[in-house]
Amino acid sequence: MALLEVERLTKFYGDSRALSDVTFKIKKGQFVAVIGPSGSGKTTLIRCINRLIDASDGSIRYDKEDILALKGAALRHARAKIGMIFQHYNLVYRLTVIENVLHGRLGYKSSIAGVLGMYTEEEKTKAVEVLQLLGLEDYVYRRCDQLSGGQKQRVGIARALVQDPRMILCDEPISSLDPSSAKIIMDYLRRIQKDLGITILVNLHQVDVAKRYAERILGFNAGHLVFDGPPSELNKKRIHEIYGTEAGELIID
Repeated sequence: MALLEVERLTKFYGDSRALSDVTFKIKKGQFVAVIGPSGSGKTTLIRCINRLIDASDGSIRYDKEDILALKGAALRHARAKIGMIFQHYNLVYRLTVIENVLHGRLGYKSSIAGVLGMYTEEEKTKAVEVLQLLGLEDYVYRRCDQLSGGQKQRVGIARALVQDPRMILCDEPISSLDPSSAKIIMDYLRRIQKDLGITILVNLHQVDVAKRYAERILGFNAGHLVFDGPPSELNKKRIHEIYGTEAGELIID
């Protein structure tokens, strides 16, 4: 059974078409990577799924709900079940690690409770447990502006996990990191998928990383989905279709 169903998804920015009739389904528990050159529609796809932007046409069904039709409290509740990890972390740096992680519970709070930071002891315990899972138990009360890039991204993952999501969307989560930190983040994402059964949909610039971690790859070019298959089928011809004439350096045998 599909957890996410995207059908004929189209997005315009003015007269420019960022996505064109994109259709695919993702099953519960899959690890799916999205690749493609800059401007191919990867980030637009992620943001449409999470309703950070509105699609121009098509449909998105998540856990049997029509995401594009939801408003207000119904949309907030649906978003609470979709974690989001950002390229530049999207943290409040003057706050501590645990305060940032607890922001993942805001989708379950009233506006007043959220503003006042009214979290239950159960939520606080859950936040600490998630930080332990991600190797950040020694940084619970550290301000986020004192962390390294890799540590900041792990805080972002922890914030997504306390939402109790069924799926986590990752928008280029390793593009700002050095290779060692990037590997740590990807290893944690794979562990989350394998051990917790959470579906992972991740945008990546690195073809070799996509092939190493994902069980399925979606390739985009100019807003079109031009490849959908396992890493084993991502050969030189397919990479050329995705990236064009500059694809030579991206070939992974």
